[in-house]
Amino acid sequence: MPYIVGSKGQIVIAKDIREKLGVESGWVAVQRLVDDHVEIYLFPPEHDDSLKGTLKKHLKGKAAPGEEWDKARRAAWDEAAREKMP
Repeated sequence: MPYIVGSKGQIVIAKDIREKLGVESGWVAVQRLVDDHVEIYLFPPEHDDSLKGTLKKHLKGKAAPGEEWDKARRAAWDEAAREKMP
């Protein structure tokens, strides 16, 4: 069944696909452009434990205000996505 891309570029993952894969709210969707199509890899959250210290290696100093925080968060997500990609 085709779906319409929303005004914010969002798409719907069909219910039967979500159910078959067990996809739930909170899963991470990693997108990769391959030639003329997009591949989407879905990963469940690894745990509910504290993530304290996760960004430490991406930050300089103790605090992470504004742009520094955004850059550190993007770097952490990019690194996590690279580790998950096949």
